[in-house]
Parts: sequence; structure tokens; C-alpha cells
Amino acid sequence: QVQLVESGGGLVQPGGSLTLSCLASGFTMRDYAMSWVRQAPGKGVEWISDINVAGATSYSSSVKGRFTISRDSAKNTLYLHMNDLKSDYTAVYYCSKKTGSSEFGPDDYRGQGTQVTVSA
Repeated sequence: QVQLVESGGGLVQPGGSLTLSCLASGFTMRDYAMSWVRQAPGKGVEWISDINVAGATSYSSSVKGRFTISRDSAKNTLYLHMNDLKSDYTAVYYCSKKTGSSEFGPDDYRGQGTQVTVSA
């Protein structure tokens, strides 16, 4: 069955960097678009970034220039490289699988999330 397992979260100081990983199983990641979303305390789910099967990427305005999404097909793993972190980036970060190859489709699976806390 489809599983997504995020890792790499933790406590980091403002201005620091983290790389999140999402290990996929039960499907071939290169055949599907994937995305990262996050949920801050007391707030709704916010879309951050996605990547389609052609490797085209897109980002929300709140993270563009700071975050980079990438994919290692050999490892069936999705990454989110986060630089120059701010305190309002504190949230649980989730990776999601899209229903098809396009980034415009809906998500059908989401992982359990990994906590990122940005604090001095």
C-alpha cells in the first residue's frame, strides 16, 4: 500500500537550514506529481511547493527563494531543502502524493508529518 514517511524535522534557530525527506513506498514516485504542505499551530493547511513528473517546480510566495523541492527517483524520496528559516515557519510539514502526473491534481495520500520548530 502507499506510504509516505517524512523525516528531518527538528529545532533550528532563525536563519538556519534544514532538509526534510519523504520516503515513499507502494508506488513509483517519478510517475506522480508530489507536494509539500504545512500546518502551523492553530492554522489551516498551507501549500508550500510541488513538483510534477517533468521536474517542473512551483512555490508559494511565502517560501520562494528560501525553499527548494527535489526528488531522487532512485531512492523514491522527495526532499525539501529549507534555508534562512523564520520563526513563522514553525509547523508540521507533510509530503503529499498527487493523483496523477500534474501538480494541479488533488492529493490522495499524505504522510504523518515532521515537526519543524524555528526558535532562538
